[in-house]
Amino acid sequence: MKVGILAGGKGSRLSEETVVKPKPMVEIGDKPILWHIMAIYAHHGFDEFAVALGYKGDVIKRYMLDVAQLGGDVLSVDLGSGQAEVRSPISLDWKVDLVETGAENGTASRMKQLRSHLGDDTCMVTWGDGVSDVDLTALVDFHRSHGRLATMTAVRPPARYGHLELDGDTIAAFSEKPQIGEGWINGAFFVLEPEAFEYIDDEPSTMWEGEPLERLAKDGQLMAYRHHGFWQCMDTLREKFLLERL
Repeated sequence: MKVGILAGGKGSRLSEETVVKPKPMVEIGDKPILWHIMAIYAHHGFDEFAVALGYKGDVIKRYMLDVAQLGGDVLSVDLGSGQAEVRSPISLDWKVDLVETGAENGTASRMKQLRSHLGDDTCMVTWGDGVSDVDLTALVDFHRSHGRLATMTAVRPPARYGHLELDGDTIAAFSEKPQIGEGWINGAFFVLEPEAFEYIDDEPSTMWEGEPLERLAKDGQLMAYRHHGFWQCMDTLREKFLLERL
């Protein structure tokens, strides 16, 4: 099963970093968040990717080439002959298609352009700016059990502020920035049947999280896999710093 990752957005709320790189290349630790997302999938055995490029896509291309050609513990260079040798190369058996999908296109258009790279069977798609400890094997099993066209991972968002429980004017309980107890949001980590892509029109600006998902839901073809564990997106510098601390 192949994995599509949308990595073409500008990340304007991270402009301090994204002025020189696309958002998925913003580093958490010493690796881009895109690498962490791919590692999550690879951990569950899903190691074939199609990455939708857009804004500054050449940065992602160069990174993948560097990982493939230069990744290792030691790079030995013979300046006389011009020969180079990588010793103890990294052992990532990932296969990655890097697909140009336009700098200004919406998420649905990017997904449609990835379609031919994702095979003719069930596939997975996610955004290039969010990580989670979702059990992807259980997610796929859930998707196959219900027979619908699309499964979305539903998550409870982390709160931005401390949570108070009041008893009159007395604070009965306080928790610093807990996970919100009520409500579910789109956490991406989708599983899709090929027919789900037929819900995407030809308008370049169409967003997957708009009309296509609305139509799938209206037709009873969109199911939610409830994930109660860790999930965090990276929309702002504050969230980048949070992920750095984690």
